[in-house]
Amino acid sequence: MIELQSICDFLQEFAPPHLAEEWDNVGLLVGDPQSEVSRLMTCLTVTPASADEAIREGADLIVTHHPLPFRPLKRLTTDNTPSRLLLQLIGAGVAVYSPHTAFDSAAGGINQRLADGLGLADIVPLIANAQDPEGLGAGRYGELTTGVLLSEIAARLKAFLKLDGLHMVGTADREVRRVAVACGAAGEFLEPACRAECDLLITGETSFHTCLEASARDIALLLPGHYASERFAVELLAEELGNQFNALTVWASREESDPLRRV
Repeated sequence: MIELQSICDFLQEFAPPHLAEEWDNVGLLVGDPQSEVSRLMTCLTVTPASADEAIREGADLIVTHHPLPFRPLKRLTTDNTPSRLLLQLIGAGVAVYSPHTAFDSAAGGINQRLADGLGLADIVPLIANAQDPEGLGAGRYGELTTGVLLSEIAARLKAFLKLDGLHMVGTADREVRRVAVACGAAGEFLEPACRAECDLLITGETSFHTCLEASARDIALLLPGHYASERFAVELLAEELGNQFNALTVWASREESDPLRRV
């Protein structure tokens, strides 16, 4: 068994909390740091399905990308989903840790892995973090070695994320060279991407009006979906934790899925 604090220490080094957005809720959110962990599950979000799985499979710790709780709770009752899930997990002795936006921005985090997966070079943060001594920050952008059609980048992204389709703003035959990435719901990264003179911003999802603004400002968008843009990294994190802590049984949730369906 491994002490929970040791896992927290590793996660804080892997995804330093100072990289998290000010509005976020990261770190150990439920549990006793001195408790012992033998079974660990990663997931994108704690849902009824993933919580049931963790309890059924005897997990001592869930490392979830999206925090639970995310917003402050005034009471823990069964009247709403977040508090109901917390009561369920606490009752079963399951701890909860969330790296969230710190993981998005980390050196080996989600946005870096997306940028690497697309074959970008000269990758740098889209928004610098003044507190980070290594010059890290939120989002990433980089260069393609040659100009590539938007349709080809879309195909690369679908292959990397194992998708059948995605949404696109812009024409398929448009040539792109400088590409920005910001996982999850990151329409607010449109402005920094424009300032960096990017031809394309890839984010999980954004609003209709952000899509219109991107079109007006002549920057393409690729939107693979919130779930797809982050879930792959939860699976990689499970591998990372398993390699770091050989004594643990680690797996990525097998029960969670994208709530959106194509019909």
